[in-house]
Amino acid sequence: MATTLVLNADFSPMSVAPLSTLDWRDAILKIYLDQVDVVEEYENWWVHSPSMSMRVPSVVVCRAYQKTSRSVKFNKLNICIRDDYTCQYCLRVFDFKSLTMEHVMPKSKGGKTNWTNICCACHACNSRKGNRQHMKPQREPYHPAMGEISVKIKRMPIVISHASWIPYIGWNPKLISVREP
Repeated sequence: MATTLVLNADFSPMSVAPLSTLDWRDAILKIYLDQVDVVEEYENWWVHSPSMSMRVPSVVVCRAYQKTSRSVKFNKLNICIRDDYTCQYCLRVFDFKSLTMEHVMPKSKGGKTNWTNICCACHACNSRKGNRQHMKPQREPYHPAMGEISVKIKRMPIVISHASWIPYIGWNPKLISVREP
């Protein structure tokens, strides 16, 4: 399913981790509710109603500036970005699916599920550590700033829905792949 890139009123993406997008149907609804303006459209994709036809928007911009969160959401994706997709025990790089969220202080010993007690670990290291404390991560877990996450994610390859997004997302063009519908 194709999506529409959503920009804030200052023409920057609402978020980069993940990239701010809407389903094309929701984008059309926001156009009719006068909440967004169309910036770019898919060239060969039209939708029709009994009374009109229009091209599907590929990029929209909010009419009013939306205050964005300055805090980083605690989730596996942001943990992986913070830790550079690297197991914090063996220091090998893995893909997202091959990493686990590992409790430095095991839950069974009172450890919490939060930024300062969770790090990335490969399945082998996580199994080896188990619920013991004999292994320590190479880097102490910490709560990252939004700016750090934004900078780190923009160093990674990205697949986008349409080439019209490229000028707005702030990624190095060499890291962008376009998935045309």
